[in-house]
Amino acid sequence: MLNNNIMFVLACLGLFQGSILSVYLITLKTGHRKLNRYLAVILLGLTIRIGKSVLGYYTPLEAWQRNIGLSGIFVVGPFLLLYGLTLLEKYKLSSYWLYLHLLPFLLFILCFAVIPSAGTFENYWNYGLVVLHLAIYLILSWLVLSRNTNTHNPTKKKLHWYRNILIGITFVWVYYLGNFLNFKIYYTWGPIFYTFLIYAFSYLFLNRNRFNLEKYEHSSLDRHSSKVLFEKIQKLFTEDHIFLEPNVSLKTISEKLGIGTREVSQAINENEQQNFYEFVNQFRIEKAKMLLTNLKYRQEKIATVAFDSGFGTVTAFNVAFKKNTGITPSAYRKQHLQS
Repeated sequence: MLNNNIMFVLACLGLFQGSILSVYLITLKTGHRKLNRYLAVILLGLTIRIGKSVLGYYTPLEAWQRNIGLSGIFVVGPFLLLYGLTLLEKYKLSSYWLYLHLLPFLLFILCFAVIPSAGTFENYWNYGLVVLHLAIYLILSWLVLSRNTNTHNPTKKKLHWYRNILIGITFVWVYYLGNFLNFKIYYTWGPIFYTFLIYAFSYLFLNRNRFNLEKYEHSSLDRHSSKVLFEKIQKLFTEDHIFLEPNVSLKTISEKLGIGTREVSQAINENEQQNFYEFVNQFRIEKAKMLLTNLKYRQEKIATVAFDSGFGTVTAFNVAFKKNTGITPSAYRKQHLQS
């Protein structure tokens, strides 16, 4: 009984988080608003479907109630495909496309009161239809990802992001396929998995992507140009050692290359997955490591190493160095000069 209660609580947490995240995405005013809304519909459809599983396990449901729960999947597939097309190929949605792909959902909703939903899983022809419907859209979505993997249009971040979404939803589909085939799978494990999945999505949203996948949506810098520009930026750092200038900034780089600061920032973000100051500090810390292990600098103060590496203050140097290496500059020097 205790285990059942714990699983019920975990499943409900996922449903609650999924609902909150859907509302958040719909009302979010930053980033690509269409993409946020498409993703909100995907999460809402999954939440409705998972909610049916949770309620159906603990409370007897009428046939029409089960059918409403199943209908959630009919919106997940089309919007999963639409999300991928828009994210990776900047697809512009037409009303006809949406009406056509949502037709199964509309028909299922109109007929939910008369569609049979009783007996074993083998008799749930409507359940099988739902499983097949999502399978078709998963295949189409994976194909969209595949054909964009080797192009220069989408960034790696977008590809990885969409791939992770597909993996998560594919696992959910595999679980329900097992139920349809009457495999011996504990029924509430699907909602439990969804709970972990939705919290993983939340973590990525708020801590990694911060809904900025489309930060450079209207930039004129395509993927190939971004890579070429990044190579020029790298040359300034590796050959001209521009990072040794304490006041180096995006404006400094843009003036030397004759290109806007936004484009410089975009090239670094997309190719190195770092912001400008993380990128600069990466070179400064490598320089500091060389100086700390150089016998000629053995008697020099840490402040001297910091300034000679391009840092403006000793405090900034200590914080950045420890964040990168896990130890202080003094400990690093002692450790390497003794070895």
